[in-house]
Amino acid sequence: MRRRDFVTAVGVAGSDALHSQAPVSPKGRLRQSVTRGVFGPGAPLEDMCREAARLGLKGFDLIPAGDWPTLNKYGLIPTMAPASGVTIADGLNNRANHDAIEKSMRAALEECAAGGCPNLITFSGSRRGMPDSEGADHCVALLNRVKAHAEDKGVTICLELLNSKVDHKDTMCDHTVWIVDVCKRVNSPRVKMLYDIYHAQIMEGDVCRTIQENLQWIAHFHTGGVPGRHEIDDTQELNYRLIAKTVADLGFTGYIAHEYRPAAGRDPIGSLKQALETMDV
Repeated sequence: MRRRDFVTAVGVAGSDALHSQAPVSPKGRLRQSVTRGVFGPGAPLEDMCREAARLGLKGFDLIPAGDWPTLNKYGLIPTMAPASGVTIADGLNNRANHDAIEKSMRAALEECAAGGCPNLITFSGSRRGMPDSEGADHCVALLNRVKAHAEDKGVTICLELLNSKVDHKDTMCDHTVWIVDVCKRVNSPRVKMLYDIYHAQIMEGDVCRTIQENLQWIAHFHTGGVPGRHEIDDTQELNYRLIAKTVADLGFTGYIAHEYRPAAGRDPIGSLKQALETMDV
């Protein structure tokens, strides 16, 4: 998408109410951020940042450090840094890679601290026949090696809950209870969970109660509609308004980042504005 096309999409006829150029002032009980994908493919980062700032967003997840100055230009922050030294398939449960992962993660923690990024995402890795208990032991061992550094730098390492039914077959970190066990054993205020509501709904459901019982172990949230990871509106099965109220009423002070993908034919800016209003409780 060219810059002119993106700007034109923002002002598309028939959506004037959604696309007013006046700044939006959210209630502010929840701090919302966003990922690039909600703007659709190819949108220029500069234009995304301008629109995100106008809509009252606080920042972007998963933006490379080289682009953080563009976020800062619009009063935004990097709310979660991309994974360092791991992939979804090859993560912390692979003890053979721990030395390399530790080196990479320590460098990322330094980068986050210098750039004002509060969170660093990471992944368990795939099972590949490994028992979950053994994988948890390996994850705990690596996180124990880096937790003091994370604490010193004030950056939270976030182990993401994923689903192994639809999107990430064989991933180990696919249930809240498994992540909470890892976090409890590491026992650091800077090692917590990224609770991805889309993945959690597919694997477990019972989202609001799970959040209420485990909020102390949750540092960050991602949103997405089920099924399809599209808009968080009445086209999907979750009641995001209730989820937002649940999180806000618990006094959560972290960030909730939108990570849905606009459905075909939908206006990305209209969808984003609707998502922000849904979560603005």
